[in-house]
Amino acid sequence: MSEQPFDTPRMAITRVYTRQGDAGETSLAGGQRVPKDSLRIEAYGTVDELNAFAGAACLTAEELSGGHPDMIQMAVILKRVQHELFNIGSILATKPEYVHPRQPRITEAEVQLLESEIDKMNADLPELRSFVLPGGCRANVELHICRTVCRRAERICVALAREEEVPPEAVRYLNRLSDAFFVWSRWVSSRLGAQEVLWEPNRAASALAQEEE
Repeated sequence: MSEQPFDTPRMAITRVYTRQGDAGETSLAGGQRVPKDSLRIEAYGTVDELNAFAGAACLTAEELSGGHPDMIQMAVILKRVQHELFNIGSILATKPEYVHPRQPRITEAEVQLLESEIDKMNADLPELRSFVLPGGCRANVELHICRTVCRRAERICVALAREEEVPPEAVRYLNRLSDAFFVWSRWVSSRLGAQEVLWEPNRAASALAQEEE
């Protein structure tokens, strides 16, 4: 068997609270103390937030798989993405000069797999002639939530990259992942037989008021 590219975690979490963050600072993976509102903390904190939403979407897919076997595929993908997001968090939580050669991270392989999945699943979808709104089914909405949080994580990483070194693969991955969440939201609606909610500008209150005049 070939050697795994990353080291497996070696830790024992014995205490949940340490009181060391009460003054508004926290420790990076290398032990450096930084303000809790720094861009690096904001970056991997937002990736952590995205991971939680991806977990919720994964659970929904698993619960739907009994009546819709296609959802098993979605659940497997989302579970893999959760592990990949944790790998991004690992590298973002570490100053570049303290990164270990075998520390978990995102590579070009993860980016390419996302692109392959996007192309394959998008090929089965009807052509879009309008923007879509989150809706139609819970799985669709949860994946749209993931998409928007992923975009925010990407924006924060781009901002961080102006000040400190950020692996370019991490930014590319988040960019492709947000596109993937969009395609996946449409894909689950298609597989579940849920109607897509199309954007209708004239459903706004101003347009409806004119119709009533």
